[in-house]
Amino acid sequence: MFLIRRVFKVKKGGVVQLCEILKQIGEKYESLGQRQPSRIYHSGYTTPGPLNTVYMEWIDTEIKSIFRKDNPSPEGIDELYAALHALEEETWIEFHELYSKE
Repeated sequence: MFLIRRVFKVKKGGVVQLCEILKQIGEKYESLGQRQPSRIYHSGYTTPGPLNTVYMEWIDTEIKSIFRKDNPSPEGIDELYAALHALEEETWIEFHELYSKE
């Protein structure tokens, strides 16, 4: 099992808007069965951590590209990604293998 985390450095004032966009993106992938439910959170205003930073994470059994041929894009996803890109300054992805004693 893997924890997959996307991290977004956001333009000042865009944190809440980016969180809403990520929520919609996650729901679209979930509705097609392409992703498990995701958590979206941010840091830097009322909590410690880097300013203007938003995180989206979910758990999956394997690491898979969203661009694979057997994975159709959800309807309306391009518009959401365009809105996301307008707010982000930098983004990266992290992969963490979850510990299991089994």
